[in-house]
Amino acid sequence: MKNIYLDNAATTALRPEVIDKMTEVLHDNYGNASSTHSFGRSSKSIMEQCRKTIASYFNVSAAEIIFTSGGTEADNLALRSAVRDLGITEIITSKIEHHAVLHTAEQLQKEYDIKVSYIQLDENGTVDYNHLEVLLKGDAKKLVSLMHINNEIGNILDIKRVADLCKANNALFHTDTVQSVGHYHIDLQDIKIDFMAASAHKFHGPKGVGFCFIRKESGLKPLIFGGEQERGYRAGTESLHNIVGMDEALKFAYQNIETESAYIKDLKQYFIDSLNNNLEGCHFNGTSGDLDKSTYTLINVCLPLPPEKAAMLQFQLDLKGIACSKGSACQSGSSMASHVLSAFLPKERLQRPSVRFSLSKYNTKEEIDYVVDTLCEFAKS
Repeated sequence: MKNIYLDNAATTALRPEVIDKMTEVLHDNYGNASSTHSFGRSSKSIMEQCRKTIASYFNVSAAEIIFTSGGTEADNLALRSAVRDLGITEIITSKIEHHAVLHTAEQLQKEYDIKVSYIQLDENGTVDYNHLEVLLKGDAKKLVSLMHINNEIGNILDIKRVADLCKANNALFHTDTVQSVGHYHIDLQDIKIDFMAASAHKFHGPKGVGFCFIRKESGLKPLIFGGEQERGYRAGTESLHNIVGMDEALKFAYQNIETESAYIKDLKQYFIDSLNNNLEGCHFNGTSGDLDKSTYTLINVCLPLPPEKAAMLQFQLDLKGIACSKGSACQSGSSMASHVLSAFLPKERLQRPSVRFSLSKYNTKEEIDYVVDTLCEFAKS
């Protein structure tokens, strides 16, 4: 049986260079970075160099990069602290955000009695920027939270346009860039984002580590209390080997971004063409079928299968050794429809199975051929 991994939006394989670097640090640099002896100072020095390097990719200062356990914690740090500390009375978001944002906003609404407003979406799940401008009017202290690249349908948000709208209306802007960091360049001097979340395991780094960009003099206070680690924003001993792994993964991602993105983009176009040519009736959800409007790393396709076959699709693909997802990994075990697709697809499309295939530099056209042949065989059986 083949083993074909096409679920890279859920997590990615570690680069061999990352494993080597992490192993070296685990072996040689086990001191606590908060300790004042030579072992601790050595770990501290390595960690702060990683912070400087990561900050340089986004054109910000090292003090603005706060290490976290991943994207979910980074989202929570920004949203919860902003409401608690900065007087936010309204969060503006959309129905297709990651649950790390949606569930946090819902909980904050219960705890602080704030308002949560949702931006209108078009038939492709694209944010209505004119409606956003309308929602930004008024005297309330507002925070906009919109993800850069949607993790299920790949739609790309114009974060520069949103940031400019927020600044023009005295609102704060938080963006989840979990699917874009390591895949796209983001200049935070040019794009006036206030808070940004990222996670290492989406760009061939380790799980359990990420970072939150917090623009200097933001006024935020700690979310996790204890020691004074991470400039006081996040107590707890830092996971040095994971931070080093993230730094190494990001280094290779940006060193090779041109060649690797071109390779994956070509794979995606090949996948789209193969599906269109061999499986009549496919529909690409969101803008994922358009390389100019969606990320090069994923497609989300609605397949021409009757309901009785739809229930067996994921099982059949798994039997054939194909790893993919019917939505985000966070809900792939659920029988409920994707909250992202439910936010904009018509009812008849929701009744048909949709699958997310997400690509990396480790995938091949031969693997795509096998997947398309498997889907066609299942559709015709």
